[in-house]
Amino acid sequence: MAILVDEPLWPYRDRLWAHLVSDVSFAELHDFAGRLALPERAFHRDHYDLPAERHAEAVELGARPVTGREVLAALRRAGLRRPPRRLDAAAEG
Repeated sequence: MAILVDEPLWPYRDRLWAHLVSDVSFAELHDFAGRLALPERAFHRDHYDLPAERHAEAVELGARPVTGREVLAALRRAGLRRPPRRLDAAAEG
């Protein structure tokens, strides 16, 4: 049972972002995000986006630093992976 955070490598709007996930449950993830005071809007399907400047704080609170591949593998093992919807799915009908 762990909260995992990958490296802040993902650029968006002139910032770098990490992904914060749980390998157990969304309840555990939301609880940890609450301790970090992350806004609800930072939650996307199966993870929280975490700005680079908050990465060290998350680790200090107990998040385990891992690679992006490890984040994805943990989500899949826990059955928590919610992949993005394909934008062209509606067009295919």
